[in-house]
Amino acid sequence: MEENNKDKKIRVGISHGDYNGIGYETILKTFQDERMFDFCTPIVYGSSKLASYYKNTISNSKISFNNIKSVNQAVDGKLNILNIVQEDIKVEAGVSTKAAGLLAFESLEAVTQDLGHGIDVMVTAPINKDNIQSEDFNFPGHTEYLAEKFGKDNELMILSGETMNIAVVTGHIPLKDVATTITKELILKKLDILRNSLKVDFGILKPRIAVLGMNPHAGDNGLLGKEELEIIIPAIEEAKEKAVLAFGPFPSDGFFGSKDYTKFDGILAMYHDQGLLPFKALNFESGVNYTAGLSIVRTSPDHGTGYNITGKNLADPSSFRAAVLLAVDVFNKRNNHKTLTKNPLRFGKIQQGKDVNVDELEKH
Repeated sequence: MEENNKDKKIRVGISHGDYNGIGYETILKTFQDERMFDFCTPIVYGSSKLASYYKNTISNSKISFNNIKSVNQAVDGKLNILNIVQEDIKVEAGVSTKAAGLLAFESLEAVTQDLGHGIDVMVTAPINKDNIQSEDFNFPGHTEYLAEKFGKDNELMILSGETMNIAVVTGHIPLKDVATTITKELILKKLDILRNSLKVDFGILKPRIAVLGMNPHAGDNGLLGKEELEIIIPAIEEAKEKAVLAFGPFPSDGFFGSKDYTKFDGILAMYHDQGLLPFKALNFESGVNYTAGLSIVRTSPDHGTGYNITGKNLADPSSFRAAVLLAVDVFNKRNNHKTLTKNPLRFGKIQQGKDVNVDELEKH
């Protein structure tokens, strides 16, 4: 009897990150709640010995593992551990080591290879961006690595939480390079990716997007910088001509201080800390880092390795749990969007011989 795909659990491939950090603790705490197995089947690419080590640091942990050698052996209702290393591993909790960086990359690479081949979505536990560097991994972070494999130049970092979805035009680059990197074309491209992701991945039909200025007071009409007048405003105006509901530019301090962020479905910040600082201040426990614009679904918690609390049973799993749930939700919404765009009855009209172009219909 053939398996009913509708009843098949979404398989979440989890890279274990830096094993000297809080990755394993947050993974184990997430799946101690058995309700999580109602939404997905998790497969951790790592080591059952590492998982056992960190299980012993968690008070009253009763979670059990299903040890597997390939993704095809994963079972529903269990935390599956796909062992990518067999030898003993020395844990140095809270310490950055080259060995941990190497195994973090091997875990990430293994999940990546199985995407679309037994794995539906991926969730990445935190890495140390320094010790993971090698000839095989020469990237500022997960986002750039995955973009190289699944959609180079189309990636967009979105931080998603209970209060906002915020993206950044420039990601992991030095602050001194922001002004020379931002162009009208780049803003338009990121606006388009953000709009499409809010529609397809988050299910928001006509997303309203706030665009932040780059300079203090959004340039104060050119007094504190010309980028708003010469780059950002022209980009917003051109985006509106393309039916993007973009507004701004807003001075970031007043925008967040007055809670104007509650009026928008998405926010586009100009640089990393401009977006991530207010986001983490308001959503740190439940925030998720989502990489939009790729052909695959990838999320991660919005925190780092947490070396200072590793092995002390202090790590909060809320962000990792939210990352798993968002990955599952995006996967479902993408599939629903594909179905809707092929449904000739969606708008009460029958069109013979062709699919409905949802983007064109939404303009009317």
